[in-house]
Amino acid sequence: MKLSLERPIVFFDLETTGVDVVHDRIIEICLLKIFPNGNEEAKTMRINPCRPIPKEASAVNGIYDNDVADSPRFADVAADVWSFIKGCDLGGFNSNNFDIPLLAEEFLRAGVDADLKACRSVDVSSIYRKLERRTLIAAYKFYCHKDLENAHSALADTRATYEVLCAQLDHYPDVLQNDVNFLTSYSQNNRNVDYAGRIILDANDEEIFNFGKYKGKSVVSVLRHDPSYYSWMMNGEFALNTKKVLTQIALRSKNKKV
Repeated sequence: MKLSLERPIVFFDLETTGVDVVHDRIIEICLLKIFPNGNEEAKTMRINPCRPIPKEASAVNGIYDNDVADSPRFADVAADVWSFIKGCDLGGFNSNNFDIPLLAEEFLRAGVDADLKACRSVDVSSIYRKLERRTLIAAYKFYCHKDLENAHSALADTRATYEVLCAQLDHYPDVLQNDVNFLTSYSQNNRNVDYAGRIILDANDEEIFNFGKYKGKSVVSVLRHDPSYYSWMMNGEFALNTKKVLTQIALRSKNKKV
């Protein structure tokens, strides 16, 4: 089934130095833009992480220090990446839990004001886990009836993710709707306000902390009664996106009192 689109959707995949959203860096990014008329545009870029690539990461993605030595830093291409994504929706495999949070961190480090929250996000792996609970390689075999060659190559994984979503629409016509709004909602597993899930929305759509001694407590209320908690988080090893969201809530609360 062809994906029904109101605006372009960009399927993307990251190869990275590791799996820590705060500390690891992108070493390859592949972007596959699907237009409503079915046309495609793809970009693949190697990125110099400005640090050694751990051998464990290279063993998985096949990218070594020499492969990215002459590549641009993410800061050098961040504006172009955001220009390619802006105004589109996003699709990926485990993207809500890893790729989008890490990409958001890289944009913030590069000083690019990329509002990824404006992009609806379809996480194909979430749909797959809810309905079949396997990996991308198994998903590709199950839905597309083909072996995934060059697994962990950014381009191969990105295109496979797009093909799996289209096949899922055919496979579950009574469950899935060919609509990005529905697919975004269906593939969400949480109500994160920040990508790391340190701040979430409660049943009343109020921001609450999702960790630590104030877990389940209103962010606004905590900041009002324990303002030192804000400083502790801002000086701690939290994701830049988490700190940005916390600051936005703090400023909004302060402006309301003025």
